[in-house]
Order: sequence, then C-alpha cells, then structure tokens
Amino acid sequence: MATGFFTGFPGFIASQIVRTAFKQELYDKVYAVVLITEKQRAEAEAERILKDYPGKKIVIIEGDITLPNLDINSNQLEELMNEVDVVWHLAAIYDLAVPKEAAWKVNVQGTSIVNEFVSRMENIKRYMYFSTAYVAGTREGILKESELIRPISFKNFYEETKFEAETLVEQLKATMPVTIIRPGIVRGHSQTGETVKFDGPYFFLNMIDRLKCLPIIPYIGQSNARLNVVPIDYITNGVVYLSTLYEAIGKTVHMTDPNPHPVQEIYRAMVLTVTGQKPKGRIPLSLARKSMSILSVRKALGVEYETLDYLTWNASFDTRTAEQLLSGSSIQCKDFIQSLPTMIEFYNKHKNNEAYQIQIK
Repeated sequence: MATGFFTGFPGFIASQIVRTAFKQELYDKVYAVVLITEKQRAEAEAERILKDYPGKKIVIIEGDITLPNLDINSNQLEELMNEVDVVWHLAAIYDLAVPKEAAWKVNVQGTSIVNEFVSRMENIKRYMYFSTAYVAGTREGILKESELIRPISFKNFYEETKFEAETLVEQLKATMPVTIIRPGIVRGHSQTGETVKFDGPYFFLNMIDRLKCLPIIPYIGQSNARLNVVPIDYITNGVVYLSTLYEAIGKTVHMTDPNPHPVQEIYRAMVLTVTGQKPKGRIPLSLARKSMSILSVRKALGVEYETLDYLTWNASFDTRTAEQLLSGSSIQCKDFIQSLPTMIEFYNKHKNNEAYQIQIK
C-alpha cells in the first residue's frame, strides 16, 4: 500500500483528497507538511478525518515549502525519503487579489523547492501537481490540455505565478512520473453543498443575498462567456483515480466542466433560486467596474474586484484527455445549475459565519 505526502493540508481540496484516498484504501498513512502557524488547524482536521477512518494515520510535519528541504528536520527528511511514494503538491496562494511578491514566493519559489525535494525520492511512483485551468491568462478560444502557451497577459498575479510554476513542473515530465491537474473554479460538494470558504461563484451569492431587499436585481454587463465551475467531489474522485492510473503519467488534465453554462444563465438561476424572481434590467460592466473599484462597495457586496474579469472571458477548456483517462471509471462532473439548490442551501446556512467569508481587499 502506498504512502502519500501532501502540501496544502489542511486546505479543503487536500483534506478531501486524503478522505477519498482513505475511503478507497489507497493509503494507510499520509504525511502533511504545514507551517507552524497552521499546525493546530491541521491537527484538528486530521483528528476529524481519523474519526471517520480509524486505523489510518496522518503525520503532521512542521515545515515551509519556500525553504530548502521544505525546512523539515533531517531525521524526518530521511523517513520521508524512504517511505513516501506518492506526492501531492497543492500548497499555493489561491487569492485572485494576491500581491505579486507573495504569490511568487509561494507559488513559484515554493514549487521549485518541492520539485527538487521530490526529485530526490528514490521510491516515487507519482507526483500529482495542482495547477489551474487559468494558466491560460487572457488567451481565448479553445484551450487544450497539451498546451502551455504564455499568454500576452494575465488577469491577475495568481494566474501568472501558477503559469510559471506549471512550467517548472512540466520540465520534470521527462524524468519523473508527473501528472499535472488543472482544475476549474472549485465549488462545494454536488450532493451536500459542503465547502469551507465562499469564494469564486459564491461572490455572486454574496452580492445577490445583500441586494435581495431591492425591488429588482439587474444583470451585470452582457456576455456570452461561460463560467467553468466544478464540484469538489468531481475533483477529488477524479484525481485520486488518476493518481493510480499508469496512463495518466506525463499527462496534463483539465478537471473542468465539459459542459459549462453561460455566466448569464448561472446568474439568472442564482437570482431566481435566492429571491424567487428573475433578474431585470442591466448594469453596464463599465459602471460595475467603477463601483467595485471602491473598497467600501466591494466589502458591502462581499465581492472581489478581480471576479469581474471572468464575466467576459471567452474561452473553453478542451477535456479530451480527462475524458479519455476517466473513461474506465464512472466519474462525471455534475451539472452546475441542477445542483445549485444544494449549494445555496449550504450557503444560506453558513453565510453569517465569518469563517466562511473571504476578507475583501
């Protein structure tokens, strides 16, 4: 039985992958490297997971992916080098509003150091690296899994630094068993709605919820763009399956919705589900941008300014590699609008809990 090593624990995706892998009896034991400031939260999450999977083991190790050897002490380092055979690198700053220096340090420098760390593991069977579908930056049209093309520009420093990091991991494909995962925008569980933070499509829900006292809620701008949102269960089931599939070695995989809905359609469904009424009227995107450039407006609506960049971005993610690799399983992406009521039910239950809300900057 394999032993896993994780960065990015106790983040939502990493925690759910650990649960899925334990459920499928892939690992008896996993290691997770965490910052000392995250250790208490990591231990609490590990305890919650192990209640559901007694007999399994999660070893929390203090470290820092931006420092040589991940800042892990030499005794533990030797233990890891001998025991670990599957590495999951998920640690990154995912905030769309992240400053460049912070994003570069964690997303690029951190990945470079994790790459070097993994390359010294003699027993490595798979290196699962989490990139993002948005490494495409401002490129539009059909975006292929086999492409890693530097765009003319990026919409934010998150995209730019994840592109640079993926470029580093891409170079390892010639010598290591690498699989690169490019998720779309991740939402909560398709059946339970469970998530741990309200970002991405939840910014729409924040705004709609805070404007629902108005007689009407207008559309924002006009666009034919589609929003690619995927449930966490599709991501976790898919990537755990791929981590054991020999054919996935050397592949880059879009874990995106093969049938995404137009932004306007999603927005209309959200407004209808929350308020019982369809949106009416339309605010020009230019006016929305001007309003959202004011911090007090962003905070009042609970929306990050950078979200607006995705409302008019006309690109589609080709998923042929994903579909081919997952064809031997029953794993499919649930329809976003069909499972919207469950998502909104969970949101309504937790929307006043500050722990779920993103600090708007």
